[in-house]
Amino acid sequence: MLDNIYNQRILELAGNIPRIGRLPRPDATASAYSKLCGSTITVDLRLEDGKVADYAHELKACALGQASASIMARNVVGSTPQELREARDALRRMLKENGPPPTGKWADLAVLEPVRDYKARHGSTMLAFDAVADAVTKAEASPSDRARTRA
Repeated sequence: MLDNIYNQRILELAGNIPRIGRLPRPDATASAYSKLCGSTITVDLRLEDGKVADYAHELKACALGQASASIMARNVVGSTPQELREARDALRRMLKENGPPPTGKWADLAVLEPVRDYKARHGSTMLAFDAVADAVTKAEASPSDRARTRA
């Protein structure tokens, strides 16, 4: 049954994760941890003009967490905080409430739709999206501090 969730596309995404590393001067950093499987992610990002201008992440996760993080890393730059929160919420609805897969630039998340049947895998699948939502909230909370540190 797990063959349904560990399909070829998920393995391709997990094996090709962009933006690995850390940013030297992020506006915000956030981490997320899955208690069930031990997967972790730490994300760094910079906001400029109300959009993510740069992003990097370090992760230790299963293939599902890696695939989800790969999709995030491919789409995060240029996204607004609101778009990122909406993508997180759409992924959560898809997994936990049988909602439809996200559309638009987040349509690749549909590959994770079979994960909805494996509640134990929801946490690792949500990691990158939860951490990014936390990071953009932190970055928005202190714009004056960011301006001062860059000057």
